[in-house]
Amino acid sequence: MTASHESVARWSGAVDTPDSTVVGTALWLTGTTVLAVIAYYFLGYDQGAVSVFGADTHVHEFVHDARHLLGFPCH
Repeated sequence: MTASHESVARWSGAVDTPDSTVVGTALWLTGTTVLAVIAYYFLGYDQGAVSVFGADTHVHEFVHDARHLLGFPCH
């Protein structure tokens, strides 16, 4: 075997693919975190001045009681 063949043989198994359970768990955690941040924004932070919908307060009014239940002031 030449030197180049030895290095190929040595490095061929050096990179392992991640376990599918690790990848699946990472995807679930990422998705859950994204959904939690979106829910937190709409329940706790979305108000008229900083709303992603502009001056439209439909989302604010839709989650109004939940905001107070969770302890977020809004007025």
